[in-house]
Order: sequence, then structure tokens, then C-alpha cells
Amino acid sequence: MARVRYGARTEAEIAAARTASSKLPDIWSTGVVAVWESDPDAVAAVLPPPLKPTGRPLVRVNISKVELPGYPLGAGSFAVAAAHDGVEGWYPLVMPMTHERALIGGREVFGEPKKLGEVTVERDGLVVRAALARHGIAFVEVRGAVSGGLPLPEPVQKTDFYFKFLPAVDGSGFDADPVLVHCLRNEKVRKLERVTGDVVLRESMYDPVADLPVRRLVEITIGEKTTDQKGKVVERVSAQALLPYIHQRYDDPQQILDGPPEGSL
Repeated sequence: MARVRYGARTEAEIAAARTASSKLPDIWSTGVVAVWESDPDAVAAVLPPPLKPTGRPLVRVNISKVELPGYPLGAGSFAVAAAHDGVEGWYPLVMPMTHERALIGGREVFGEPKKLGEVTVERDGLVVRAALARHGIAFVEVRGAVSGGLPLPEPVQKTDFYFKFLPAVDGSGFDADPVLVHCLRNEKVRKLERVTGDVVLRESMYDPVADLPVRRLVEITIGEKTTDQKGKVVERVSAQALLPYIHQRYDDPQQILDGPPEGSL
């Protein structure tokens, strides 16, 4: 009988897949990063407990083009500064990806708030434009011109905070208590330049980042970097406390409460 591809894989095949994924070479991306101070009350309002605000109400957008073997990937992150148990890092609100492969792994393994979207990184001489778009709306756009080189930072480890959960089958909340994930990213930079420009936030009912306005622009940079990441579950969190924030993950939160129409399966 010919092999049934939906059938179980052998232990050797599973081991080979794990070995291949652990030996990936450094993958370099070209990205634009903008950081600004926003409204402190707005930043605090988007943080589910037990995350808390840091000393500065910072917002960061990262818009990158990744040269993955076989196909290019656009990847973005819109995050606010946050702290947990003495650790400071970033809490992403939305992470647009241009390919399903990048979206699935991040959402299902780490709990990242990834969604399919359009990611643009363009450079024409000194002129730079980068944008994140979904549903036909470029809800974040960074524009400017390269104004000089910057010294390369030392390799650094950064922390992102994610909540990993599964909506309940009966629509009553979650199947089990959600977990808080610390995602540790080791970052190396091989090129970095300063950009003089601005950040435009456009109104979108699906990605309402305009509620976190640019009060004071801290910096815009364009650079080339590579990162690897490892996640760890640090604690289980209150389902009741997280439920009011579940809409952050979905364009239509009501959808997770809807079962399939009768006769559709």
C-alpha cells in the first residue's frame, strides 16, 4: 500500500525534523524600528494582569523583511513596554506576518498575537518607508531619511511577554487557565543607521493602535539583525482576569463563541 501521508510519522522522522530545526543558520532581516513615548494611561490600559507598566510609557513598532530560504517573509510587531516579576520587556498587541508558516508556529507554540497581514520595508537611497497593513488599512507607517550611521550594539537578550490560551469549547472562557510566557530573544546586529522621520498611526477598527499616540518620538532606526528565541512558561494566570483582554487577539471576538452551523460538517 502506498504511504498514507496523514498517517503517523516514525520516531526517526520526528527526530530528524527536530534535528533539522535545531541547526538552522543565522537568518538576517532588514528592519525599521521606531520607539516613542505615548499616553501612560493608554499603555497601562492594554496590559493584562499580572503585567504592569514600566517607568516610561514606551511603544515600539518593528517592521522587517526576512530573507528566509525559499521565500521572503514580512514580519511586524507593535508592542508596549511592560514588566513582570522584576523583568522588563515588551508586550506585543499585534504581530502581522505575510505567511501562514510564521503565523502558526508563533501563535500555537508561544502564544504570540500573530495575524496575516501586509508588511512593507522600502529603501530608495536614503529614503525609507515601512508599513504594517491589514484589511486595506496601513495602520502604522514609518517615513523618513537615513541621517547617519550608528555604532553597533553588543549582542543582547530581550524579553517579550505572551499569553497562551485556548478558548473554551462551550464558549464560556478558556479550556484551562492561560499561561504567561517569557520569550527570550538573543539579538545580534551587523548594521545600524539613524532615520530622521515620523510615525503615522491610522484609524482601524481591527488594529486600533491609534489609541497609543506618539507623544514624543525617541528614535527611528534601520538595520540588519538576526535573532533566536526560546520561551518558558513562568506562571498560570487568572482566566477571569485575562478574559476582558481576549479581544486583543481576534478581529471578531464573537467568532470564538460561535459553533459551526448545523449540518456544516
